[in-house]
Amino acid sequence: MIGILCAMEREIEELLENTRVEERRRLCGYEFTVGTLRDKCVVLCKCGVGKVNAAVCAQTMILTWPLRLVINSGVAGALKEPLEVGDVCVATDLVQYDVDTSAVGDAPGFVSTVEQTYFRCAEWAVDGLLQAGRDIEGARVLPVRIATGDRFVEDQATKDRIVRLFDAAAVEMEGGAIAQVCFINGVDCAVIRAISDAATGKHAMQYRESMPMAAHISARMVMRFLES
Repeated sequence: MIGILCAMEREIEELLENTRVEERRRLCGYEFTVGTLRDKCVVLCKCGVGKVNAAVCAQTMILTWPLRLVINSGVAGALKEPLEVGDVCVATDLVQYDVDTSAVGDAPGFVSTVEQTYFRCAEWAVDGLLQAGRDIEGARVLPVRIATGDRFVEDQATKDRIVRLFDAAAVEMEGGAIAQVCFINGVDCAVIRAISDAATGKHAMQYRESMPMAAHISARMVMRFLES
């Protein structure tokens, strides 16, 4: 069984529309949908924005269903070129850029409870998603490190800092938390993000204009991955 988590309605609606629903269950205030998507058994949930929402949903999903893989799908902002709007990032690993206990000697991003800074995604899932991207005409799919934090990053100084400290290529608000939960529970994780706003420009405005298109691309990638 495969779990699929998305933060927002626009990111999950196309996946739900293509799912043959068998059950809907409300747990911890979130609605989980169980069914079949592209002939695979799946459970889907819109977790809401931010790391705590994502972590609660991921943990609830893992404790309730026997999952082989958790996929986090959605949109992200580019931190550096050559990423452009519409490109797809498949995370090789993730870092939580807003975790910082460097004042007591830890490296930025270091999560002391699990002794990890970078949370790796399952190589078989990364390879499968990259192959799925090659099968979609016009899609440019890149394996990258993704940074996660509880804010919408728009100012250039913050973006430059994330790139300098972590060499991340894209930034979002849920993937790193989901990857940590999967790591703790020994469940494979994959994160796929279509770029909704570029490394330069008016990010909030560009996000509002490009988000539907980016969400569609990431949903197509997930479904193509499931098919293969």
